[in-house]
Amino acid sequence: MIARVRAGEPEAYADLVRAHTGIALRAAAALGAGADAEDVVQQAFVKAYCALGRFRDGASFKPWLLAIVAHETRNTVRTAVRQRTLAGREAALVRAEPLIPESADPAVATLETERRAALLSALEKLSEEHRLVVTYRYLLEMNESETAQALGWPRGTVKSRLNRALRKLSRLLPDFQPREGGEERE
Repeated sequence: MIARVRAGEPEAYADLVRAHTGIALRAAAALGAGADAEDVVQQAFVKAYCALGRFRDGASFKPWLLAIVAHETRNTVRTAVRQRTLAGREAALVRAEPLIPESADPAVATLETERRAALLSALEKLSEEHRLVVTYRYLLEMNESETAQALGWPRGTVKSRLNRALRKLSRLLPDFQPREGGEERE
């Protein structure tokens, strides 16, 4: 697909944009872009297009793009006049979720909202490195290799920081139980 874009096929890049917009929006929202998530993603796609000459043949596009999204999100958050609140992040993350919930049961939906709010609150208490590795690995459902590529870290660094982050989260959320079927994937 990248070869087609480099060969001058504009529709090929449009296909890449369509295929990766959802994950890019979730990444921007999870990393704190809030209401600016769409702008961040649009800017990230423009920068990715301009940098395609530096894209390594054979590499995975998704982690490369998400690294650009993370960089753009950090820039946006840094230049924002006011700090994003947890409520703003929660609202942005909810908007990035599918419109049809997994369960139509209001009690289940309420528990999921409470779980998400507790998790986001605990994530706020982690260092940026720990928050990033947990976000990429679990919220964006990337495997260790993709996470390492997106963050520009060695895979061993991803493993060690993820381990430390999960230990901290377990202390911050002692009653937090993972969802059924939430096994790790590689």
